[in-house]
Amino acid sequence: MPTLILVRHGRSTANTAGVLAGRTPGVHLDEAGVKQAVAVGERLAGVRLAAAVTSPLERCRETSKEITSRQAERLRASADKQLSECDYGEWQGRPLKDLAKEKLWKTVQAQPSAVTFPGGESMRAMQDRAVAAVRRHDARIAAEHGEDAAWLAVSHGDLIKSILADALGTHLDLFQRIHVDPASVSIIRYTESRPFVIGTNTHAGDLAWLTPPRKSRRRSTRASSDAAVGGGAGPGAQTATS
Repeated sequence: MPTLILVRHGRSTANTAGVLAGRTPGVHLDEAGVKQAVAVGERLAGVRLAAAVTSPLERCRETSKEITSRQAERLRASADKQLSECDYGEWQGRPLKDLAKEKLWKTVQAQPSAVTFPGGESMRAMQDRAVAAVRRHDARIAAEHGEDAAWLAVSHGDLIKSILADALGTHLDLFQRIHVDPASVSIIRYTESRPFVIGTNTHAGDLAWLTPPRKSRRRSTRASSDAAVGGGAGPGAQTATS
């Protein structure tokens, strides 16, 4: 059961302009977004990342570079188009204030599972491809690096929200209740019985605890796929007793 670390890209020039960037090429991190990406890299510097995967769009690649460059061992992110932004079709590149006046906007907010963007993809298709992608990478990383491995996926707000909704067993129509800020970190572990959501939309704190000591990387120390009744004692206690 590897640990998936989901990071949304840092603030982009489109974010500050109030424009729905979608897959528009040439959208980069702004000055604040670069600082946010650096901060995420510092949070994750103590985590031994087995692999890194990113959306191919520039703002995600720039974010992933700031993270992987701070790893103790050289790591290069691979791009996966299945983690790319939702295809918003004719909505792409338009100001959010104008899109909010569209009739479809209310459906996006209240019943996203029924939404297909004009000239683009459906939000259901977006979720299906995103969840399939992270589960495929998770299985590959478990096979190649062991079930204690931690890995990074850098993607976009709606994609990460849809992945979290799936892991929480929440219908896509409720995914707007989940908040994912630029450069935030969310954490999921997939097991044979269920996914475990370890954290959502976090902004601060050293995450080195996600990597167990090398001497503890034995089958008997893997976290259980059962939920701890009462909530458990936390990751520090788990490591101490391994």
